[in-house]
Amino acid sequence: MSHPNARLGYALVVLAAVLFGVNGGVSRVAMGSGLSPESFTTLRITGATAVFVAYAAVFRRSALRRPRGTALLLVIALGLVGVTGLQLTYNVAIDRLPLGIALLIEYLAPVLVVLWVRFVRKEEVRPRMWGAVALAVVGLAVVSRVWTGLAFDGLGVVMALLASVCFAAYFLLGEHNVGFDDPLRVILWAFVVATVCMNLIRPIWTTPDLPRTTSGLGRLGDVSVNPWLVLAMVVVLGTVVPFFLEMVALRHLPATIVTVVAMLEPVIAVVLGWGWFRESLTPVQVIGAVAVLAGIVLAQTSRKVALAVPPP
Repeated sequence: MSHPNARLGYALVVLAAVLFGVNGGVSRVAMGSGLSPESFTTLRITGATAVFVAYAAVFRRSALRRPRGTALLLVIALGLVGVTGLQLTYNVAIDRLPLGIALLIEYLAPVLVVLWVRFVRKEEVRPRMWGAVALAVVGLAVVSRVWTGLAFDGLGVVMALLASVCFAAYFLLGEHNVGFDDPLRVILWAFVVATVCMNLIRPIWTTPDLPRTTSGLGRLGDVSVNPWLVLAMVVVLGTVVPFFLEMVALRHLPATIVTVVAMLEPVIAVVLGWGWFRESLTPVQVIGAVAVLAGIVLAQTSRKVALAVPPP
């Protein structure tokens, strides 16, 4: 393996964060073609699995060997919680909430992680943890304008919170993978497990017939696009490529830095929501969003043991 290149690592993480952030908007267009979040999740996960398997078959056949023992249990947990649970709850959330808000709530996961390791694992953390929790909670309350009642769809908020729990579980489960197995094999088989699970929930053969074209929504409402082309973009550019980029980035940067830089994703989602879907925040809500982001960054850096995996 070549020597670590920090500049290359940063470039890979930034590109992955941009792709993940843009994917939220593209996913909305796909679901706007008549797909439910469940059907869309099945198509996305199944398609990504097919690409991962094809890549491994051509370039790294060792990744096709089924994990065994503890590695298999890890893969099953990642597949059920870190892929199926996260993608399903995330897709429902972005379908019902402003894009940036859904991502902000999901990215509370690092705060949940640091609370788990402090009170359950009894690991030592830096004092900044308390400031991180306070900033995140107060910032989220300001963004949601709790003093006027819940400003957003209740089910959407619940799904976004569940997405943050699944995201946190992904971090915690992924830590056991350090030096334990080939990351490509773990991701591939986790997606295989998720594919089986989602096809039990909403089989791919029950996908409704899609129209020949669908609206680009928001400011692109007058643009017609092929929904299957949109789905292909979600699978390749919104799932497989950013997953792979962040996996490669871990060869050049510590995992803690990777996860902090990946915080660009909710920022991009807020900008995208404003520029594409005409979603806007009041000045007070913008301050709250900044507080949430600051709290998450503080949480990311409050652990004395670095996180081991990039966000999905």
